[in-house]
This record gives sequence, structure tokens and C-alpha cells, in this order.
Amino acid sequence: MIQPLLQDDALLADMAGISQNDEQLHVWWLGQSGFLLKQKGSCLLLDPYLSESLTSKYADTDKPHERMTSRCVAPEQLTGIPLVAASHIHTDHLDAATLIPLSQSNPGLKLLLPHPILSEARTRLGEAPIQLIGLDAGETYEGDWQITGVAAAHNDLKRDASGRCHYLGFIIRRGGFVIYHSGDTLWHEGLVANLLPHRCDLMLLPINGNKPERRVSGNLNGTEAAALAKACNARLVVPCHYDMFTFNTATTEEFTMACQHLQQPFRIMQCGERLTLQNFT
Repeated sequence: MIQPLLQDDALLADMAGISQNDEQLHVWWLGQSGFLLKQKGSCLLLDPYLSESLTSKYADTDKPHERMTSRCVAPEQLTGIPLVAASHIHTDHLDAATLIPLSQSNPGLKLLLPHPILSEARTRLGEAPIQLIGLDAGETYEGDWQITGVAAAHNDLKRDASGRCHYLGFIIRRGGFVIYHSGDTLWHEGLVANLLPHRCDLMLLPINGNKPERRVSGNLNGTEAAALAKACNARLVVPCHYDMFTFNTATTEEFTMACQHLQQPFRIMQCGERLTLQNFT
């Protein structure tokens, strides 16, 4: 089992040690596509999966979800989080076993998610005191963090009868920083054109690839993630969506080699590790 760089009390202490007036951007990888962002005292949680729910769900099936990395923190231990963004309905991105205890330790919790999955999310979350807020590609949520939806293809650009996206990525702005969290996506027409004008400081991209034999929807592979970051002139790219489940993972070698070949700045993170960015604008 892979052990997080920081876990439980050590991770919480690292998060709490950031000054409320610190204008740098701090990013912790929580495993899979989960990240915690903190800037000048405000936190944003992205696609957190901090439970064993999928391992339990698929334990007696032909598609077991065996964990590769230990959980870095229990969700009920996280406090000071007013907002979570979930890119789509799949449980490793919108997990009731994470969000319900998180709501108990964060009164007034808001969950930003695609419009078409609002009803299913409410059913999944039951009576948990979480305010659901719908978002679509091109729409922007305004709060402590400005978050704009970007269409994602997982594997297709699925839309409801009103044309609203089931799968989203997020352009996130705060304190002069611009972050792109892709959610789960393949490269699709219009993606670069939508991202390039934002001049992202940080891109958080999946690298586990698209292999039909896994019987799950696919993502960018390492080469594609590196190429997307380069095409968008990203200041830095960090890979994710690997080292969580044994049947649906990849090594970082392909991604690293592609970034080096393209001269694209990158950072490989460990679960529970913090990345800190300065604002040079």
C-alpha cells in the first residue's frame, strides 16, 4: 500500500500552518482527482474521494476497486471548507461517504456540480445539509473563488435535453491565480480554444488513459496530458487520477518523458503533498 507523504494529523497541521494572510496558492493532492486549494485564508475542495465506498461496493464483483494508496485524511477532520466542486457523478468524484461527513464538520457547505446531475446527487446525499449549485460550460460561479465550467468528454460530450453538460472541468480564479481542474476528460474539439485564453498557472490533469478493457470511461494518457498543457501554455502541470485503484491506473513515466520532450514544466506530487505557487503577474 502506498503511504501518503503527509497523513491525518501531520497533513492537517500542514494545512493549518498556512497564514490567513498568505497570498501564495497552496495545493494539496488528496489522491485520485481530489485537491484542496487554499489562498489567503479561503479553501476550495475539488473532487474529493476520502472513503472506501468503491472498494466496498465492488468487493464481490468482477471489477474490484482495490485501493493502492492509503487515505490521507478522514473527511470529517477537514474544517474551514465552505465550497466543494464535483466535476461529474462518478463516485470517485462525487462520493457520499466523503461529502456527508464533510458537511457535518463544515456547516453551510455548498456543492458546485453540473446541472444535469443535481437530482441524482441529491438522492445520493440524502438529507445531508449540503446546498447544491448547478453549473454548465461557460457559466461562472462568483464567490471567494470564481469558477467557470468547461465542457469535458468522458468519453463523450454528454448533454441533457437543454444542452447542459454532464461532465465538466473547472477554470478557477482567485488572488491572481488561474487553475484548470479538468475533471475526467479526453482531448476533444474546442478544448484548447476554450482554455488557451485563460493562461493557466496550473493545470491538474488525469493520466490514466482510455482503455476499453477496463470497462470504465477513459481519460487523457500521459502524453496527451503533457501535450494539452503545452498547447495551452500552462505555467505548470500536475498529473492525477492514478495510484488509487489497481485496475485503473498508470505510471507517471510516460507523462514525465512527454513533458521533458516538450519542455513543459511539471510536478509529480505524492498523495498528501503540498505544492505552493507564487503569483508573478
